[in-house]
Amino acid sequence: MSFRTPTRAAALVAAAALVLTACGDDDDTQSGGGDGGSASSSGSFPVTIETAFGDVTIDEEPTRVVALGWSDAETALALGVEPVGATDWLGVGGDDGLGDWVEVTYAEDPELVDTLEPSAEAIAALEPDLILDTRSDGTQERYDLLSRIAPTIGQPEGVGPYQTTWQQQLELVGRALGRAEEAGQLQADLEQRIADAEAGHPEFAGVEVAVAAYTSEGFGAYVRGDGRVDFMEALGFVNAPAVQAEAGSNFFIPVSDEQVSLLDSGLTVVFPISVEVGDITGNPLWGTLASVRENRAIVLEDPNLANAFSAASVAGITYALDSAVPLFATALAAG
Repeated sequence: MSFRTPTRAAALVAAAALVLTACGDDDDTQSGGGDGGSASSSGSFPVTIETAFGDVTIDEEPTRVVALGWSDAETALALGVEPVGATDWLGVGGDDGLGDWVEVTYAEDPELVDTLEPSAEAIAALEPDLILDTRSDGTQERYDLLSRIAPTIGQPEGVGPYQTTWQQQLELVGRALGRAEEAGQLQADLEQRIADAEAGHPEFAGVEVAVAAYTSEGFGAYVRGDGRVDFMEALGFVNAPAVQAEAGSNFFIPVSDEQVSLLDSGLTVVFPISVEVGDITGNPLWGTLASVRENRAIVLEDPNLANAFSAASVAGITYALDSAVPLFATALAAG
């Protein structure tokens, strides 16, 4: 594996709304290159994994992994395994589908397949012995399509579309790859970093936060079960009750022009999806929020940060801890 120099990522695409650091050790986790495997495995096979679609048994260590779910590829990379096929959920472009918040990259780029409606023919041509699809729309139809090609690891039982947490994703992928021990260590390390950030910012405790996106269709807000909200609450914030009260089965609620006051909170965080930052800051409705007038609102202008914040992965959360948490603290101090 190699390490990339961060640059600005391309703007988020509408697929990020949908309804709307991974830090692999270069010395210790050398990948197997083009075969998608890894040099060593801490797990034993066969292994049986419980999913929303029933138990899935993997007889031996996978060597050709196709990672289709949101952040599945970067999670595998964090564990030292290079998928031979992957998707580009956030439309970052390039040959590997990875955002610039991911430090670890491929020795050999994967074959990129369509994100929302992956081609069964394209996947089968890669001859996978494991398909990762832990965070997607999670339909039975999608699972049936993929599982006919290779053993497929979908979301956990009881988890809604796109609502697999980073911890659940890490556990599922780690077990499937025979890297459970490494996954556990990554989880413990990141949870400690989050706890340290929370302890270092006692001013976050109990502050209500509204997390929103702005698209060509207007504003929308996120509720519990979405990785962005879960990240904020792990830092001590509380998702805005007015927003949470509108929650249904999805992780994202549309906010009409008449409802924009829902976004007025102790802290308001918003980012653009397939629109310009000026479409937010120049919107007269934005200026009606007290949080905006009192400088307690943040627009995530850097696409790389907005992407990392949305990725809800080890790498994305690590980047957000370093880059977004100081913005939150500054906004609260200013307000």
